Amino acid sequence: MFDQSKLGEMLGSMQNTLKELEEQNKQTTLTTKSGGGLVQITANGAGEIIDINIDDSLLEDKESLQILLMSAFNDLCKSIESNRQSSALNILNGLGGGFNIFGGKPNG
Repeated sequence: MFDQSKLGEMLGSMQNTLKELEEQNKQTTLTTKSGGGLVQITANGAGEIIDINIDDSLLEDKESLQILLMSAFNDLCKSIESNRQSSALNILNGLGGGFNIFGGKPNG
């Protein structure tokens, strides 16, 4: 039989876990480089840019700077998405046991 109280417990647990994940993502830093390290961009796991370093040698070459910035930003976006997917999978794996909304004991 369907047990609504178990569903409520599971949803509450998921909300708490998601809040914890958001906080963990804000504490995680991801850095990417392009041009052999001439451009370096750092963001947190929430996708907020927290630092950009540009080698002085690029300041006179606008076109190269633009290309390296785009490359670094694109790589960083991929890293952030990969980090989010990994975190989400960890959450889903953690939710696998302990809750059975139909009552009784969980399988496994």
